[in-house]
Amino acid sequence: MNAIITVVGSDKVGIIATVSKYLADKKINILDITQTILSGNFVMMMMVELKNDTVSIDELRQEMDKIAQNMSVEINIMSEKVFSSMHRV
Repeated sequence: MNAIITVVGSDKVGIIATVSKYLADKKINILDITQTILSGNFVMMMMVELKNDTVSIDELRQEMDKIAQNMSVEINIMSEKVFSSMHRV
C-alpha cells in the first residue's frame, strides 16, 4: 500500500531529515517527495510505500503525531487511494 504524508508548519532546520530518518529506520521507502516554502510556511508532500509490514498505517500516524508535536508542525497521512479519490476532478 502507498500512503501520502503531508507536513506543514513554520520552516525550520531538520524537518525533512527527521521525517526521512524515521521512515528509513522503519524501512519505509519514499517513492516521491516535493517541498516548498509558501509565505514562510514549510510544505512537504511525500508518497511512501508501506509494503514491508514493519509498521501499520495507524502506528505510522501515531509516530508522526509525536514528531509533529516535537517539531511544532502538522503531519497528515492517508492512503494513496483515499487521497486520489478526494482529489479527482
